[in-house]
Parts: sequence; structure tokens; C-alpha cells
Amino acid sequence: MMEMEDQSELCFPQLINISCRKPTSHWSEGVLFTVLLSIICIFTVVLNLLVIISISHFRQLHTPTNLLLLSLALSDFLVGLLVWPGEIYMRTSCWTLGDVLCFLYNYISFIIMSVSVGNMVLISADRYVAICDPLHYNTKVTVRRVQLCVCLCWFSSFLYCSIILNDQLVHPGRYISCYGECVFGVDYYAGVVDIVVNFILPLSIIITLYMRVFVVAVSQARAMSSHVTSVTLQHSVTVRAKKSELKAARTLGVLVLVFLVCFCPYYIVTLTGDKIMISSFTQYVLYLYSLNYCVNPLIYALFYPWFRRAVRHIVTLHILQPGSCGTNIILS
Repeated sequence: MMEMEDQSELCFPQLINISCRKPTSHWSEGVLFTVLLSIICIFTVVLNLLVIISISHFRQLHTPTNLLLLSLALSDFLVGLLVWPGEIYMRTSCWTLGDVLCFLYNYISFIIMSVSVGNMVLISADRYVAICDPLHYNTKVTVRRVQLCVCLCWFSSFLYCSIILNDQLVHPGRYISCYGECVFGVDYYAGVVDIVVNFILPLSIIITLYMRVFVVAVSQARAMSSHVTSVTLQHSVTVRAKKSELKAARTLGVLVLVFLVCFCPYYIVTLTGDKIMISSFTQYVLYLYSLNYCVNPLIYALFYPWFRRAVRHIVTLHILQPGSCGTNIILS
């Protein structure tokens, strides 16, 4: 009787010695995990799709900064569409799709998350140039250069992940200990490289750039507030431009801060492993990390009037009208 019960807990009862056990957790915890991550997943897909359509459709939004936001929204959209559904599947049932699909899932997930980190670095660099070198921003940061940087970001992430996961590319299922599981693993040296490339280095760049942006932004804000009101028209235009850049820096600063708050705990837990950290804590960290990918459009909705106007045009299907791409979406 006990043997029959043990076999019923296996992913593949016919493979007694090499089959994994089915994922076991308290019923309420399993349902809570599935429901919460499913809701986050849906919101991530829908909200980021709105960002992608908005920036892609309206010509006024084809600015260098918005192209970086478009790249970020695309990577976030793919996380909601591909990564989190796979995470739900793996944590609630046995993996029955084979070693090759397991590798492809981990490979794509790794690329997308690497691209997200790269996008944050590019956004930080964009704000650094805009605030710290505003006179040369329009010449240094052009649409073509940003498009090139975005393409390089995606290509380099693809190349980097191919190198890091080369052993699994050659031997899919190398780190799988039993049938019915899908695990992600790298050797020691590849893990060290990944810690530096995907965690320490980008984190250092982002924090350094935004600390500099913060210092310069505060000094500029004080300088503008201390100016006398009798200024020339040219100077007033410059002041308004600076205010616009400062507002963009503040908005994107919130975006980067939220990313760091959600990103760091997840990566620390990933590095230490579930054996050291409490399993329930690991699950809550996963909720926090997944929340980051759907909260970015909410930040746009709070700080960017153009995004709210664009969403209204999309929801009311005004974008289907001829010439709608030329709509004045920035100024009402």
C-alpha cells in the first residue's frame, strides 16, 4: 500500500528509480502562488503591450528616450508572455516537455532578463547625458544611435547567454537529476562571470550614473529657482527645457529605483539558493521580482500624460482611423 502511494507521487510512476516526485506544497499556498502570479502575468502582458503600441504607433513618441522605454516594454512583455507561465507550470506540475524545450525555456528566459538589465543601464546612461551634458544631448543621443544601442543590447545578450549556457546547448538536460524536472544550472566559472556581468557591473553603473544625475539635478533645480524673473525669452525656453529633462530624470529615476528594489533580492536568493533561504521567503521574493515587470507601465501612467492619452486612443480604437499616427499626443 505504501509502495502504491509512493508511486502515485512520482512524475513517471513507470520509472521508479529515475523519476522526480511531483511538486508538493500546501494546497492554499499552491493556489495562492498560481493565482497571484497569473494575475501579475496578465497585467504584465496587457500593460506592456499598451506601451509597445503607443510608442510604435504615434510619431511624436519616436524619441531616443521612448525608444529605450519601448525596448524595456518589449522585454517585460516577453517575460509576462513566456517566462512567468513557464514558472507557474514548473512549480505546480512535473516537466513533461523534454530536455530540449527545457533548455530553450531557460535560454530564452536568461536572454530576456539579461536584456532587461541592459535596458536599465541604457536608460541610466540616457538620463546621465541629458542632465549632465544637456547642450550636447541632441547631438550625442540621436534616434539612430539609440536604435543601434538597443540592437547591440539584444544581440550582445543573445551572444552572452549562448556562451554562458554553451555546455547546456551541447548537452541539454546536463543538470537534470531525475525525469520530470527542468532546472537551470551553470558551472562555477560561468556563474562567477554571470554574477559580475549581470549583477555587480550593471548595478554599479546604474547607481554611479544616477548618483551623478541626482547631484547635478539638485544643483540645477536650485539654480533655476534662484533666477530672477526678468530673463530673456531664450533663457526662459532653456529653463523650461531643463525642467522637462529634470522631470524625465525623476520619472526614470523612480523606474530604476523600483527595478533595483525588485531585482536585488531575487538575484541574492538565486545566488544563495533555496537550501539556504527559507522556501516561503524565496516565493515572496519571486512575487516581488515578477511585480517589477508590470509596474513599469503604471509608473508611466502616473508620470507621463502622453501615455494616458495614448491608452485612451488605443482603447477607444481611434488609432484605427487614417492618419492617427500623426495625432498630437504630447500636448492636449
